[in-house]
Amino acid sequence: MEIKFLDFGIDAVLSFAAIGSAFGTGIAGMAAVGAWKKAFAQNKPAPFMILVFVGAPLTQTIYGMIVMNKIAELAAAGVTVSAVGVICGLAMGASALMQGKAGAVAADAIGETGKGFGNYIVVIGIVETVALFVMAFVMGLLGRS
Repeated sequence: MEIKFLDFGIDAVLSFAAIGSAFGTGIAGMAAVGAWKKAFAQNKPAPFMILVFVGAPLTQTIYGMIVMNKIAELAAAGVTVSAVGVICGLAMGASALMQGKAGAVAADAIGETGKGFGNYIVVIGIVETVALFVMAFVMGLLGRS
């Protein structure tokens, strides 16, 4: 089976989700480094658990890949759903970006107080849910095509 990438949605859904993941992990990563720097400057142990906040936005890239594969399958059957791929990728990317921002604040808070990990991970999970809903609803929509 040969897939011709004539459907822009195939590329867009993964690309936009990955762009959001890149920004999100970068933002959270910068905050993690800052929190660790503060800990080292105060001769305190650097909290390793901050890495959870840095890595959280990566999952949106995986969700984008899952939707991309479905769009590619439809494209091979002659169905074009470019707009769905673009909008879905943008929504997932925005979720990843905002998750990175929430992760940055969480990393700073853990670095400062050493407390609250459970609370912060719940916030990260709520932001993650946006991307999960987008993936689930779009997969349901595309399954009808």
